[in-house]
Amino acid sequence: MTRPLLRDLYAALAAALLVTAAVLVGRHIQHSHHILFVNWPPLFATWDPHVGPGTPAAVLVAAAVVAYGPALAARLPWRALLATAWATATAWIASLALIDGWQRGIAGRLTTRHEYLQVIDRFDDIPATLRDFTQHILIGSPDNWPAHVAGHPPAATLTFVLLDRIGLRGGGWAGVWCIAVGATACVAVLVAVRALADESLARRAAPFLLLAPAAVWMGTSADAYFAAVAAWAVALLALAVSGRSSWWAAAAGLLFGLTCYLSYGLTLVALIGAAVLLLGRRRVRERPMLLVTLLAGLAVVPTAFTLAGFDWWEAYRLLVTRYYQGVGGIRPYGYWVWANLACAVLITGLATAPGLRRTGAAVLLRRRTEPPEHVRLALLVSAALLALLAADLSGMSKAETERIWLPFAVWLLPACAFLTRPRAWLAAQAVLALLLNHLLRTGW
Repeated sequence: MTRPLLRDLYAALAAALLVTAAVLVGRHIQHSHHILFVNWPPLFATWDPHVGPGTPAAVLVAAAVVAYGPALAARLPWRALLATAWATATAWIASLALIDGWQRGIAGRLTTRHEYLQVIDRFDDIPATLRDFTQHILIGSPDNWPAHVAGHPPAATLTFVLLDRIGLRGGGWAGVWCIAVGATACVAVLVAVRALADESLARRAAPFLLLAPAAVWMGTSADAYFAAVAAWAVALLALAVSGRSSWWAAAAGLLFGLTCYLSYGLTLVALIGAAVLLLGRRRVRERPMLLVTLLAGLAVVPTAFTLAGFDWWEAYRLLVTRYYQGVGGIRPYGYWVWANLACAVLITGLATAPGLRRTGAAVLLRRRTEPPEHVRLALLVSAALLALLAADLSGMSKAETERIWLPFAVWLLPACAFLTRPRAWLAAQAVLALLLNHLLRTGW
């Protein structure tokens, strides 16, 4: 066994030990003090071994990607690879969700008392609702919003309101929307990696993006939709700084602005965007109008919501107060600040730990032995890791980060492109995802 492979195994073992510690310590805290408010720490889930109608399809998709994914990713034409990636990711996410059945796994996810579809009828007059949105954030306010509505800017809820308006009503259509759009996140990451680093690295990363355990929480969660919007914002910016039209920068700015009005925490995606600008700095210096068009696009969504009467800063201030009014004020920071990282291991898989080890090596050795495209990819992944750590240290992400951090997790997965023996690591990813979905009932 080579020394690099041995170090990879040590990194995976360390990640597994972190998860084990989070489970054991979390169970002790919860059973002794009942202050974690999760049934199977560190995940918001319940122990419930089961199979379902999605089981055969999930096993089949996993086996096919492990057996043929690396070879197909290497030789398919680029556009065919992107289409195949989206279709495969959709099948993987949907089959995992259907292990819990259609109603519980997809159609009912976004209709629970904490979710967006509970308030569709309160948006009959959208401008008036936006003007009044902040008046219902705090728990003691009249007709306070459900947790997820209060916890996000109104663009999140408006998405489902607009789906309802065009006839795509109910939890089934909302779930299908989140799966179909969320599955495009892997395509966006591939586009960005190819533009900023190297096509061969994007191809090597593709099977890991498809088979990530994160798919367990992407079906069906609005955070999967948020992850896709954020990913396309970064991807379009990557296209802009790699020589494409300046209009890509405007489109990237538009999506960055929308991202901030889907989730307050996704302002941290700006760190990934900054890494893209750093990697494309020569192009930016040659065409400074890129920054102008980026900022012009970025201003569109905030301006529209501000003119409609929604104050983002006031809403965020009230959200912080509401967060500490609820279980967020009781859950111990001292546990979650490291247990959240165990959740990150579970959504990105054991393969990502050695991938991140190699990412660190690529950054540290950038002037000596690493190819420049490896360094560029490593810097992009490092920016995503920095954003995730900032979210962790903020204290506003205590529990449920297996869902909340999906937009950051998809940018850690390309680190797996550095790994040797991809089929073995892909098998580990698939087994973890299947075990999680068959042994636990996930919820949010």
